[in-house]
Amino acid sequence: MDSSTAMSSTNNNQNRWMKPRRKMIYAGIVIGRRRCIRFWLILTMVYLLGLIICARPLSLFFFPLPLPGSLYRSHQIFHNLRLQILSDLHHSSPIQQLSTLWMYKKLKIEKPCKVTYSETRMETSENNGFLIVEANGGLNQQRSSICNAVAVAGFLNATLVIPRLEYHNVWMDPSLFDDIYDEQHFVNTLAGFVRVARELPTTLMEKYDNNINNVPIVQVPAWSSINYYLEEVFPILRNQGNNTNYYDLMSPRLVRIAPFANRLSMYIPPDIQFLRCLANYKALKFASPISTLAKNVIKRLMEKSPRTDGKYVSVHLRFEEDMVAFSCCIYDGGQKERIEMDSVREKGWKGKFRRRGTVINPGLNRISGKCPLTPVEVGMMLRGMGFDNSTLIYLASGKLYQEERQLAPLLEMFPFVYTKESLATQEELAYFKGYSSRLAALDYVVCLLSEVFVTTQGGNFPHFLMGHRRYLYGGHAKTIKPDKQKLALLFHNTSISWQEIKDEVKVMLTESNREGLMMPRIKKSSRHNSVYKYPFPQCRCLQEAQNLTVNLANVSDVLDNHLKHIV
Repeated sequence: MDSSTAMSSTNNNQNRWMKPRRKMIYAGIVIGRRRCIRFWLILTMVYLLGLIICARPLSLFFFPLPLPGSLYRSHQIFHNLRLQILSDLHHSSPIQQLSTLWMYKKLKIEKPCKVTYSETRMETSENNGFLIVEANGGLNQQRSSICNAVAVAGFLNATLVIPRLEYHNVWMDPSLFDDIYDEQHFVNTLAGFVRVARELPTTLMEKYDNNINNVPIVQVPAWSSINYYLEEVFPILRNQGNNTNYYDLMSPRLVRIAPFANRLSMYIPPDIQFLRCLANYKALKFASPISTLAKNVIKRLMEKSPRTDGKYVSVHLRFEEDMVAFSCCIYDGGQKERIEMDSVREKGWKGKFRRRGTVINPGLNRISGKCPLTPVEVGMMLRGMGFDNSTLIYLASGKLYQEERQLAPLLEMFPFVYTKESLATQEELAYFKGYSSRLAALDYVVCLLSEVFVTTQGGNFPHFLMGHRRYLYGGHAKTIKPDKQKLALLFHNTSISWQEIKDEVKVMLTESNREGLMMPRIKKSSRHNSVYKYPFPQCRCLQEAQNLTVNLANVSDVLDNHLKHIV
């Protein structure tokens, strides 16, 4: 066999062996591909199954559910529970409720008076100069400025010029001091304690071209201590300081401080604190137009009572348009509400809410308890606490936002709801129209003499009112101060039962009653527990000296015998 024949034979043998091997390789490839396809099909199915299982959490990642309490759903809850609420008849009558819900022992004030009435009177006739202050803010912020000014003037032995009330673009009230308060009563009450002048002497006015606005302003930091006035303000008043930017050595003794709200620390010596109490609870008596109408409104309100006792609950409802806008909370008005509130914010606060870095989070505001309560929320809270539909309610507020729609649920729950507008004639209200402070003063008096006061939002109005009620009623303020953080959570669950709501709000009522008796046990008072909110023990010396304690066993007796001390 030659070499070519041998090579051909070898190739034939290799081909015979290669064909099965190739088939095996091809078969392996086919099997591998099938397995690969099966693997990817299984993987795809697992992936799709995973998507289905994780679909809800993934959607929450991109579209998270609202936090509990962050959405306003109270109107939906009332709609769901309306029939139960309106048909829920309590076993006890409102007369029993008002007399038993507020059972308490007489408040014990352990600290004795550190000063006597005579010790606070002026010992010298020397006058160290004149003090001019500008009281800024709303009615009660201005009130604090006036009381602080009395204390500072007494401390510096200066003559206080009747405070000027600053006009503000939000409150828009151009009233003068004697439009709000009885000026002569103010002067007479402080006589012997603090000198008060209605205006500066002619010689001083001439120096400033008969325009008090030409008097240079002394800037005083907020919450300044009494020592600050001694070390910084008194030398200027006496022309003994080195600061000649305001006055030269031959200038008359005169100091003008503006603004003056919160310009004095709450912690001051007892004899100076006495002057603050004297101003707030005795000297500041409302002017005759306010006091006269307040008396008439209260008497008419009592006559509206479905019972004979005449007791009523006052509610300070802060759901006015400007308050809703300032809170930056969202209710149930949709796009229209958003546009309206943006417009109000821009008009009242000129870009304040559009500044760089400003973050507006309505949901967080609601969770934090910063949103004003709506009428329907107040109504459900009071009905849950045990007040039935025969309870007499006085509503203290300005014009409510979307008033007709918002008030409808409250009126269903409490038909005997009245306001100053419904209890006074147009002629009687003419003096008050367009004057926010005068209207607030009218509400203040009616709320002050109510059996129960309900506050729905923070601010100076309830702050001062709670303190004034504590002062008049022997230390116990019958005030319902709801926990709005808890209410936000409570009114978030649209499937909640009426019994669950009642159980929770009754706990709030108990807590409000306990807090009404509280007196801060601290060595030094602060802005958070001021003498305006907690008058005892610091103002007890005034109360003992003047014997101004009011017993509200009978509201009619209060009107006849004690109203003179308030209005």
